[in-house]
Amino acid sequence: MTSEKSLMRQSHFLGTKIRNLRKRNHLTMEDLSSRCVRVDPGSAPSVSYLSMIERGKRVPSAAMLEVIAKVFEKSPDWFLDDAPEEDAITPDKGRRGGISGMALEPGFLFSKDILQIAIPEMLSQTGISGRQFAHLLIRAHQEHHQNHFPDLERAAEEVGEKRLNLSGEDLTAICKQMGMKIRFFKEPPQDQVDDNGVPTHQLVTSFFEPPSTIFINEALKKNPERLKYDLAVHIGHCVLHNKDGLKNVLAVGRGIGTGEQDTDISSTVNAQDILSAWRDFESSFFAGALLCPKVPFRQLLERGGYEIDTHKKIGVSASVAMRRMTVVSPYPHWHYFDAYAPGKLKAVYRGNGIPLPWGNMRQVPDPCQHWAVFRMISEPSDGSSAQISILDVGGSPRIYCCESTKVVDLAGNHHVLCAGIDLNPAIDAQGTDALSLAEALKDHCVASGGQGEIPTAIKRQLMSIARILNINWVERGIHKGARLICSRGNVCPRKPSCYGGCKG
Repeated sequence: MTSEKSLMRQSHFLGTKIRNLRKRNHLTMEDLSSRCVRVDPGSAPSVSYLSMIERGKRVPSAAMLEVIAKVFEKSPDWFLDDAPEEDAITPDKGRRGGISGMALEPGFLFSKDILQIAIPEMLSQTGISGRQFAHLLIRAHQEHHQNHFPDLERAAEEVGEKRLNLSGEDLTAICKQMGMKIRFFKEPPQDQVDDNGVPTHQLVTSFFEPPSTIFINEALKKNPERLKYDLAVHIGHCVLHNKDGLKNVLAVGRGIGTGEQDTDISSTVNAQDILSAWRDFESSFFAGALLCPKVPFRQLLERGGYEIDTHKKIGVSASVAMRRMTVVSPYPHWHYFDAYAPGKLKAVYRGNGIPLPWGNMRQVPDPCQHWAVFRMISEPSDGSSAQISILDVGGSPRIYCCESTKVVDLAGNHHVLCAGIDLNPAIDAQGTDALSLAEALKDHCVASGGQGEIPTAIKRQLMSIARILNINWVERGIHKGARLICSRGNVCPRKPSCYGGCKG
């Protein structure tokens, strides 16, 4: 154990190392302090004391340094002067996720006037509706900003006062304070054919009727989680858009985007389509922030190791909780999918830039059968399932871990929710070459027929990362082994290739 005298003599760069390592792992001082408390409450630094340590105003005791070192899976000696800080530990902003961009050259072809002329023709030729294009624009915006919308967060916090476990009665009271009346109606699920021609069931769960009435399907009386979400969305519509007269309809099923009914499949870009889709997104984001306010929900997830069933403790759906994970986590490299059979991605978020296995506007002829989110659709399994995956992105392998869970919507459709993270940035943050580690794991999986137990040396490094991230299902995925996945069957890295046998 490091002696107190040694700490005093060799602590000149200690605060800088702690600060850089904390920022590299996307932790606030509050995050680091609370994690230290869970390791050893008696020796953990307070936020104010941690601030003084990072600024070089205080030197931690040997016991306190032991606690900080344990959080970051480092030796206490690493923080002292004679252990030089690797270049990789200096904080960086990381790469942004989402849809890949392209150089807009020559610039005159991408002027506003030319795009206004070309986009409707492009939609007409590709068969993409104006509403679908609107959702694509919103997703690109959302992923580019990595789900960071502070104005919407603040608006929800003002209404909900950052209360974590709002009840249906609380939300009903908020509606009444805003002058909105609640009425109930009866309507069973309807048989529909989605935009890909696939039969499905759709249920209208609620709608807002101007000037101030919310109509709720009586089916929601038996599903308080969905009732709370619908009320929260309509509250968001009222707060953000001042009950602007639009009839806001919410539904469950295989519909496009967030579940609203899509009655207009025109390929023309209608300004009202874009505005309506954006307001739907804002209201949905507001609802998540109202039901799962950022700071208390983050603290709850931290205490529970980001387990999916945390949603049960606060009475929200798994979908709401998993989408909010991607927002509140200090680690920014997340993705989220909501998948319906046979190949419909109803909701997509890719803050870590993971390629789409199947498009949510069209199906592909050679989907990879090894993505966890799609394997679970056809498997008669309950509960959740963690998976470590290796996927080539831009010609280089990346290591992902996801947790998937199968659910049934109110219309009776089975679908799978999936939340996942890119582990490469976390590996790099520890001073390890993530690309080399991913290549070694990929080679091992190829040699093992596409999947297998993770080698001991790699498992040890990944377990260290899992503990730093404080995400329990990453550890479960590591223990289960790793498998190769691909964005399309015709680029399958397995030997022999499973192209042609991938059914999803």
